[in-house]
Amino acid sequence: MNASSGSHGSANLNEKISKELDLFFEYMKFEKGLADNSLNSYRSDLHRYAGFMESGGARGLNEISRAQVRVYFKSLFDTGLKQSSLARNFSAVRNLHRFLASRKLSEIDPTENLDRPKPTRKLPVVLSIEETERLIAAPDVKSELGVRDRAIIETLYATGIRVSELVSLKKRDLIKGDKLVKVLGKGSKERIVPINDAALDWIERYDAGVRSKLMNKHRGDKRLNASDVVFLNFRGGKLSRISVWRMLQRYSRDAGIKKHLHPHTLRHTFATHLLEGGADIRAVQEMLGHSDIGTTQIYLHLDRNYLREVLEKYHPRGNAPNLVKDEHA
Repeated sequence: MNASSGSHGSANLNEKISKELDLFFEYMKFEKGLADNSLNSYRSDLHRYAGFMESGGARGLNEISRAQVRVYFKSLFDTGLKQSSLARNFSAVRNLHRFLASRKLSEIDPTENLDRPKPTRKLPVVLSIEETERLIAAPDVKSELGVRDRAIIETLYATGIRVSELVSLKKRDLIKGDKLVKVLGKGSKERIVPINDAALDWIERYDAGVRSKLMNKHRGDKRLNASDVVFLNFRGGKLSRISVWRMLQRYSRDAGIKKHLHPHTLRHTFATHLLEGGADIRAVQEMLGHSDIGTTQIYLHLDRNYLREVLEKYHPRGNAPNLVKDEHA
C-alpha cells in the first residue's frame, strides 16, 4: 500500500487505533496547548500513518516496529513529498510514539533510533564558464552605458564582491598598481580583494571615456553628488543595487541564459569556478569576506552535485531518506 492512499479519518480505523489517536490528540490540545491549525495537521498526518499501518496488519499502534516506520517514510518519500512535509510528518509520528511509550500504552518507541529527515540545503544558482562568457559579452560596448555595464560584469566576476559592495566602490578603493580592490563589507568590515587585468582594463576604459560624461550631465545637482563613486547611473548619480540586478537579468536574457539570476549569482559563480579550479578554500573565504568557513564550504558541494544526482537516480537505495542511525535495530 502507498502512504498517500492511507485513511484520513478515524471512522475508517479500528476502535483500538482510534482510541489511541484520540488520547494523543487530547494530550496535544489540552496539555501541550497545540494550536488548532497545528492539531489539524497532526490529525491529517497521523490518520494517514495509522491507516497505512493498519492496512499492513497492525491492530494497534503499539504493534508498530522500527522496520515498519522506515517503510512508511520510504513510501512517503517515493510520493515526492517535500522535505518540509516529511519533517512535519516525522515530528507527528515521533511525538505520537513517545506519548504512547510514556503512558505505558506501548512497550517500545519505534522512532527512538530514527533521525528526522533533514531538509536539503538549496544550492545557489551558478553559471557555467560558457554562460559566464556569454553574459560578459552581452553589453553593446559601442554605447557608453554598454562600456559601463561590461566593466560592472567584469568586476563582479573578477572579485566576487557583493552588488551592494560594488555600488559603494570609490575610486580611491581601486589600488590599480597592485591589482587590488579595498572593499567595505558587512558589519563595516574591510577586506582587500585581488582584481584581474580584464576587469581593470574595462574600468579604465569606462573611467576614461564614459564616467566623466555621466558626471557632467548633472554636475550642478547636489542630490546626485557621487564624485568619488566608481560606477554611476545614467543621470550621473550613484547606482542602486536594484538597477544592477535588473541590468544583469536583461543581459542574461539577451545571452540566452535560462537560469534565473540572483544579485549574488556572479559571486556564487566566482567562488565555484575558483574552487573547481583548485583554489584553496581559505583563500576563497578571505576574498568573499565570510567570517565562517562553513558558509564558503557550500561551494565545494556544487561540482559534486552531478555525482550525487547520479547516485540518487541509479542506486537502488539512492532515493531513500536517511532516517536510520542503527541499521541493526
